[in-house]
Amino acid sequence: MYIPPVIPKEDLDATYGKYREKRMEDPSLGARPALIVVDMTNAFVEDRFPTGFGKTGIPCAQNILKLLKVFRERSLPIIFTRDVDAGDDQYIYFRGAWNNKSKYLPQDRRIEGNEIYPILAPQKGEIIIEKSKPSAFFGTSLASILNYIHATSLIVTGMVTSGCVRATVVDAFSYNFNTIIPEECVADRSQISHMVTLFDLDLKYTHVVKLETLLDKLSAVTATAISE
Repeated sequence: MYIPPVIPKEDLDATYGKYREKRMEDPSLGARPALIVVDMTNAFVEDRFPTGFGKTGIPCAQNILKLLKVFRERSLPIIFTRDVDAGDDQYIYFRGAWNNKSKYLPQDRRIEGNEIYPILAPQKGEIIIEKSKPSAFFGTSLASILNYIHATSLIVTGMVTSGCVRATVVDAFSYNFNTIIPEECVADRSQISHMVTLFDLDLKYTHVVKLETLLDKLSAVTATAISE
């Protein structure tokens, strides 16, 4: 259970107080867990970009790297997401309603910002999903890919917790995927939003666990062929 100190007792009594007895144990990873790395791009990790927040983004990237190493050692599936790559004449249409919320960077800055943060750079055979909305599932082939590779569970990591991570986890739940969030592998600019979001997701849609606990679980998983 993930219960941050910011949650009032009244809220705890109304939520975990009622659900605790029927809460299931953390789900099995199964034979083929997939790692989803949500939007760990320069634009979110580095302070030089308007959306970046290195104070939490850099430690998050360092923790995700620990997971990447384990997944790569075991030849388990790894999927990255990032913003859609489009010229200024088309980007406005991909952004859609976001145009009413904020201005976007010029194309040269977007290209640099949209690169996966260097220490996490995808390797050969690792999938990159481009998306234009918060969820990694919306308008993409992610669900189809996960079905094809026989993913048995999803480890969801990345930025930001209250935005694209949350949207991806909720949609994964809607597709009936068991998901796990390693607490140290997600980050946000707002810490209150980060904590409350993890509390809410853990209550309803996923299991939030310590990274060390997840790494212990992964030690028992060996690679399986896609056809199996």
